[in-house]
Amino acid sequence: MNVLVWHVHGSWATSFVHGRHRYLVPVTPDRGAYGLGRARTYPWPDSAVEVSPDALARADVDVVVLQRPEEFDLACEWLGRRVGRDVPAIYVEHNTPKGDVPDTRHPMADRDDLLLVHVTGFNELFWDSGTTRTTVVEHGVVAPKVEWTGELDRLAVVINEPVRRWRVTGTDLLPRFAAVAPLDVFGMGVSGLADRLGLPADRVVTHDDVPQELMHAELGRRRAYLHLCRWTSLGLSLIEAMAIGMPVVALATTEAVVAVPPDAGAISTRVGELVGATRRLLEDPEAARRAGAAARRAARERYGLDRFLADWDRLLEEEVCASR
Repeated sequence: MNVLVWHVHGSWATSFVHGRHRYLVPVTPDRGAYGLGRARTYPWPDSAVEVSPDALARADVDVVVLQRPEEFDLACEWLGRRVGRDVPAIYVEHNTPKGDVPDTRHPMADRDDLLLVHVTGFNELFWDSGTTRTTVVEHGVVAPKVEWTGELDRLAVVINEPVRRWRVTGTDLLPRFAAVAPLDVFGMGVSGLADRLGLPADRVVTHDDVPQELMHAELGRRRAYLHLCRWTSLGLSLIEAMAIGMPVVALATTEAVVAVPPDAGAISTRVGELVGATRRLLEDPEAARRAGAAARRAARERYGLDRFLADWDRLLEEEVCASR
């Protein structure tokens, strides 16, 4: 079928467009937020096709996959059809609620013209979706091509905008781990992080917006992966690091308690325990190897791409068939 979907979250979209359908990805001349087109730093198959807003009015679209509230009206305008009535609609919620948690109302609450799909059970639990139909399709990742070596006595972190988001991403906790080993922080908007933390540049080395495959290769050389987000849906970089075979040190918050088994490294709400576990992984490479193997096994069993795509195939077919 023909699926209209915006390029919003790179890692999720990369997995999604690996399915057996044709994916129409809006593109605008400025490649702005609502017309980004195909990914340039992720490997996308040829079945993901760029389409202009003008061309969408003539396009054969079987289902619309929305990810931001404003996309609903935009899709109606560009398609010239009533989304949710003339063409079925699915809204994917990637994020945890903000504001008055757990009473935050979802922007698509109390609607009968779409299905609301959460990427984690935690999200579905905490969003107030009213009478809107909801379900969960857990993440799936394209298996990274590299494997963990852990040859460098350093710690890897992936965070986007760590200064602006600060406590949300656990940025304030980084100095406690930098005292144990140097940190390599990958992501968007990471430049200047060492200065903001008041740490020497050799203790916090930043790698800004590195292409995914190169980032995976660099992650795999570090001894362990830190996941210190206090409030997040479930970072795909965490799952990717586990799939590489990296031992994980994670805060036991949100969906991480489901994704990270205890034998994959360490998971706790006590930062002191995590710092101690990090030190042990650095001192004992064999223990790190065993933890990384457990992490890889857990990631590939629960978040494999085949399961993810099969779940989406079933959901898309059900929604399209029901609309007909």
